Amino acid sequence: MDRPTSAMTSVHRSGGDPVVAVGPVTGGRPADRPDAGTDRWFADLGRLTVEDGTTLPALTVAYEQWGRLNARRDNAVLVLHALTGDSHVVGPAGPQQPTPGWWDGLIGPGAPLDTDRLYVLAANVLGGCRGTTGPSSPAPDGRPWGSRFPRITVRDQVAAEVAFADHLGIERFHTVVGGSMGGMRAVEWAVGHPDRVARSVAIATGAAFSGDQIAWSTPQLDAIRLDPEFRGGDYYPGAGPVRGMAVARQIAHATYRSALELDVRFGRDPQPAVDGAAEQFAVQSYLRHHGRKLGRRFDPNSYLVLTEAMNSHDIGRGRGGITAALHRITAELTVAVVDSDRLFPPAQGEVLATAPACRALHVLHSEYGHDGFLIEAGAVADVVRDAVGN
Repeated sequence: MDRPTSAMTSVHRSGGDPVVAVGPVTGGRPADRPDAGTDRWFADLGRLTVEDGTTLPALTVAYEQWGRLNARRDNAVLVLHALTGDSHVVGPAGPQQPTPGWWDGLIGPGAPLDTDRLYVLAANVLGGCRGTTGPSSPAPDGRPWGSRFPRITVRDQVAAEVAFADHLGIERFHTVVGGSMGGMRAVEWAVGHPDRVARSVAIATGAAFSGDQIAWSTPQLDAIRLDPEFRGGDYYPGAGPVRGMAVARQIAHATYRSALELDVRFGRDPQPAVDGAAEQFAVQSYLRHHGRKLGRRFDPNSYLVLTEAMNSHDIGRGRGGITAALHRITAELTVAVVDSDRLFPPAQGEVLATAPACRALHVLHSEYGHDGFLIEAGAVADVVRDAVGN
């Protein structure tokens, strides 16, 4: 895997020609730490003060990278993941990587994000549980942050990504692209840091989380906090409120899919009883499966922190409203909506597309609802290729 340019040494393979080893040393910082057995790296970025006034004294960001940063440092692309995603955008699952890439096919030679000419980065978000500082990370006293982790916003998440870009010596991104919660950050980058983004691609997202969206998130938050194993958020080293999070995921997953898809796919079909379990509808079995599945790989505290960060999303807050905020964007903005999305209805993307800098509004047809931004790989590829001029 290619790494950011800076410290270059000549090494030899046995019986072969010399090759160039490029270490992730930038800006005079020591080399970032590799994660054994995965393609992840860890960047230690120092202090970060978030909007509620809390200072995180030692921010770590986990990331993956593809391609090579050019000498002008103007070919870097930042890919931003959704709520329960991580930095593993493409590639197979493995012993220390529980899920395959969530946008497989997006990155690589000849792909929409063509690594023959672009350097692509994906970082786990602030508050997450896949290597970046979050509630399960050690606090200064050595114990997990747990209930002490601050309430963060989308702007805090972007501030952590700005610090990460500074660490790598990237002053301006060629493109920032994301969907859902990642799309929130792609828009916030363009509004809050217009001089640092040349292109922004926002897919299946909006300018602000609506009352309806906050309403859907509320029972999810309550399901986790009311689980007896939540213990006020200080449940480590135990598994914690995985049953509550399973219920939260069931609620969320119903909003990720369209009513048509669930009815056509499952309808009122029964699910046969297995191993003494009571008979249930197939759609119930489907949702319960996804709820249990998340508990095997995700921290409930991170689910809370990231969901509340989504609730905070409003690009117009403190900026004179959404219309004024959209006028701050100088990046070439590309917006894409999914026509059957009931979590981020197309009308929300249409508001984003009123930005003077918006070059295109793409309407993706899908029967799958919000998850169409992950499932409709060909349509998403076309949007990204068009946006980056590839």
